[in-house]
Amino acid sequence: MRSPRYTILVANRNTGAVRRLSLARRTAIVVLASVTLIPLLIGLGASRVDPVELETLRLANESLKIENESYRVATGELAEQISSLQAALTQLGEQAELDPAAKAAIERLPAVMKTRSASGGAAVAELLPETSPDTTIGVLKGLLGALENGLTSVRASVESQQALARSTPSIWPLAGWLSSGFGTRRDPFDGTSDFHSGLDIAATKGAPVRATADGTVKAAAFNGNYGNAVLIEHGFGISTRYGHLSRFAVRAGQEIRRGEVIGYVGSTGRATGSHLHYEILLNGQAINPLRLLARP
Repeated sequence: MRSPRYTILVANRNTGAVRRLSLARRTAIVVLASVTLIPLLIGLGASRVDPVELETLRLANESLKIENESYRVATGELAEQISSLQAALTQLGEQAELDPAAKAAIERLPAVMKTRSASGGAAVAELLPETSPDTTIGVLKGLLGALENGLTSVRASVESQQALARSTPSIWPLAGWLSSGFGTRRDPFDGTSDFHSGLDIAATKGAPVRATADGTVKAAAFNGNYGNAVLIEHGFGISTRYGHLSRFAVRAGQEIRRGEVIGYVGSTGRATGSHLHYEILLNGQAINPLRLLARP
């Protein structure tokens, strides 16, 4: 049996022309289904895609927030490191200023003594990492970390230099006049040739005698020809002795600073009059104090 057909009339209002479109029933059903289902499918597809896109955008936004927060924290840490480095540089600059007299005395020390005070440490450039991190933050952190390590080494070196400066005799122990120098001389008691291991500084009895560098009092007691004598150990193998004192102002074991009074001029022991016998020893060997003392 022949399938029924359907006719669709399309009229033009302006011209009045009429067009006829004849379709079989099967064809008409397919066209109608297409017109109905295609928009529906498009709508269903859109309804499925939108939530996924929204979730993707939400996750991307959260990721950006986390990255921004991390960047803010990292920037804050870098700012703190930079501030710390600036403070350290200022401090080192202040510490590096040595007292002129102490600096001059250090320059006159034997080379081996100055070498002993130097701290070993790699240069800052050698501390830089061989491979750079992938990000700018990483590079800056690596650089600042290397600078901090370098500053630690430099600080240790400066502190060691300061310690050597504090331990180096650089001032006269009292105001007076030099009555006998270091080296071979004629003995004032029997006239024979004699080696004098220090300086004799004549002064009024009771005049205060001052430590010529920081240190620890090793002994403060009567010591044969030296009479009442004070021995101070300063570190780095340096020590000083003060003899013929009338009385003491310190005791053994006491920490002392440069310029503090340790005793008073006298004539105890083997002495012809009121004066101070002053010695500087390096590793137990007497040296000429004039090598280190600033001129009065």
